[in-house]
Amino acid sequence: MATGALPPLLPKVDAILVLDGDGNRLAGKYYGTFMKQEKSSVEDSGASKIQSVEEVRSAFERALHNKIGGIAARPNAAEVVTVMGRTAVFCGGTSAMNGGGGDVRIVHIGPPGESELVLAHLVEGMYDALSHLMGGQTDRTMVLDNLELVFLLIDEHCDGGIILETDAGKLAGAVLLREDDDMGEEAGMEHTGVAATPGLPPGVNPGDMTVGQALRQVREQFMQGLSARDGM
Repeated sequence: MATGALPPLLPKVDAILVLDGDGNRLAGKYYGTFMKQEKSSVEDSGASKIQSVEEVRSAFERALHNKIGGIAARPNAAEVVTVMGRTAVFCGGTSAMNGGGGDVRIVHIGPPGESELVLAHLVEGMYDALSHLMGGQTDRTMVLDNLELVFLLIDEHCDGGIILETDAGKLAGAVLLREDDDMGEEAGMEHTGVAATPGLPPGVNPGDMTVGQALRQVREQFMQGLSARDGM
């Protein structure tokens, strides 16, 4: 086997989408040539006057929402649909089925021939990580308020269409570590020489915490709990 060849079982995806309950894309990435070469098929499906790649993608996402809009998929039981000949596997949706969560869905679009079971495993891992990062509330408002974390999650989960990690705990931990590094650099520049209260950003007193800072502190406690559990 050539040394530069990819392992035959390395999972790949053509797109990862984070959609709200109305099918609007909150975050996501398309990989390779997917939805760049599909213009003719989208036009054949009834869309008209499509000119840009973004319009092609929007048309695909509308077709996707028409398929999944009325379906709620449990975090550990991804649902599968076919859209324009592509396999789409997703978790999330209305919380009526699971008694919690939110209306946001994570969708993985697989390349031709990719196993539905593999795609289900991928999307379930990412959705579980998103739920951890959002404190269990995967609704539109929470996701939009923490959009940077969502994009970091996508990057930790997938690079160029190749899946890097599927374990929810490792994904959430990697995202928070990257966020902490970024926050540490900003704090170092803005609060040089200012004493910090343990567990809080430099210069911030407990009574002055914003909602975002309080949420970050909860995440830190969550990560410390995971570390303590893993060390047992």
